[in-house]
Amino acid sequence: MAILALSAWALASPVGASPDDDYHLASAWCATNVDTEQCGLVPEKSERSVPNSLLASPCYAFKSTESASCQGAMFEDTNNFVTSDRGNFSGAYPPVYYSVMHLLAGSNIEVSAMLMRVLNILIFVGLTGVLYAILPVSRRPTLVWAWAISLVPLGMFLIASNNPSSWAIISAGTIWISLLGFLETTGARKIGLGLVATIATIVGAGARADAAAYAVVAVVVVLLLTARWDRKWILSTLLPLGLAALAAAFYLSTSQSTLVSSGLHSASDAAAGPGLKSLLINNLLNVPSLWAGVFGTWGLGWLDTTLPAVVWVAGLGCFGALAFSGLISESVRKLLAVTVVLAAVWIIPTYILLKSETFVGSEVQPRYILPLIVMLGGIAILHVGGTQLALSRGQIIALVSALSVSNALSLHFNMRRYLTGTDALGLNLDTNREWWWDIPILPMTVWIVGSVAFVALLLILAPSITRPRTVQSKRKEPGVRSDGDVDSAQPRVECEGAAHGAPPVPVRPQAEVVAGRALG
Repeated sequence: MAILALSAWALASPVGASPDDDYHLASAWCATNVDTEQCGLVPEKSERSVPNSLLASPCYAFKSTESASCQGAMFEDTNNFVTSDRGNFSGAYPPVYYSVMHLLAGSNIEVSAMLMRVLNILIFVGLTGVLYAILPVSRRPTLVWAWAISLVPLGMFLIASNNPSSWAIISAGTIWISLLGFLETTGARKIGLGLVATIATIVGAGARADAAAYAVVAVVVVLLLTARWDRKWILSTLLPLGLAALAAAFYLSTSQSTLVSSGLHSASDAAAGPGLKSLLINNLLNVPSLWAGVFGTWGLGWLDTTLPAVVWVAGLGCFGALAFSGLISESVRKLLAVTVVLAAVWIIPTYILLKSETFVGSEVQPRYILPLIVMLGGIAILHVGGTQLALSRGQIIALVSALSVSNALSLHFNMRRYLTGTDALGLNLDTNREWWWDIPILPMTVWIVGSVAFVALLLILAPSITRPRTVQSKRKEPGVRSDGDVDSAQPRVECEGAAHGAPPVPVRPQAEVVAGRALG
């Protein structure tokens, strides 16, 4: 169901639809330092000879009323190469993501781009599936519901895209909980979880420098949650500390690491006047708008696909409601872990904006902090003792309904933006379309299948956090007549079995039985 739901998102956008896709696609086609049929070397080391269609594919960017029909037949011209510095030719990004995607780069750009999107989907579902299988049973609901409440709509769009942010999101949502399981288990399960954590670290740190920094945050959080003073735990921390060092090495190997000292300056003119104090206060107060942007207050794609308010109200409401409910399981450790991630998701973008001398709304986008939002949601619903998170059937119905509506609407609006442009409206995506893939499957079919698959996925996951129903029968209390008087002919039985000569079995209170089921 997850593969179907995400595949619908992969088909919902044309080549070049995710932010800076011209840069990322060219980087994938030119991931090696050798001449190939897809990319040629030129005398200038910071440039490459690349297919012009890679760079021109986002011809619709920033023009929300224009469909993707402007691409025309550009992908059929496989011999039109241009020299450009638009790519990861100077090591701005880590090389792993582009090197892996390069294996799928071919002369048919549309097919290659789609195969890359499918690979990202399979990496996400594969890592999550393996992690689900080897995690302790009590940790599995945290894994799947952290994803469910964090990914709609921005995460669904990015995981199924050609953007390296896909790997950053996958990594952040996987590292912390796999390391937590690693420090809590033994034997083969422990080895498997350590392997998943290692792969997730390489996936994230090999795609974006900020993902490497988030890996370090994950290590800090896990150590806070599990710290104890014994030899076994201390030896087990060698893996998390080693992964933090690996992530730091990836981070320092790229020019993105200079953001710590220089910030982003491509659009800082508008904020050149305000002083440091004004900039700091303004950004601290407005950084939460970036958090809300994860749920749809900001546009998708090149920030030009506007979504209806229902999308972000439903998504943000579900995230807040489940995270708040998860705090029923409370401890000092958990509160410290939540505080660390909340501080990171607030301070990191504020610091980058300060160094860039600009306000919220420029430079830093919600996709940069989405990995931390996934981590925050997971830690908030983590069970660390006491009462475990369990929702009533009514709460589950509301949660599944809201997330399903949010996903279906955002998928529909995203498809509409590229099929006809936003100047056309209507439920039926098949009518008056100006762009679509050269496949026999119609847009409405993709939308329906993707939306239904997402609903089915949530229904599959729902029992893991549903509170068991209690059956309250109206049976008479032994020794009491229906009129309320004591029946002397019916002796009161304090223990089950005692009235029949069997060894007495103490009767547990109903509340204790229910609690046992919830914790089981």
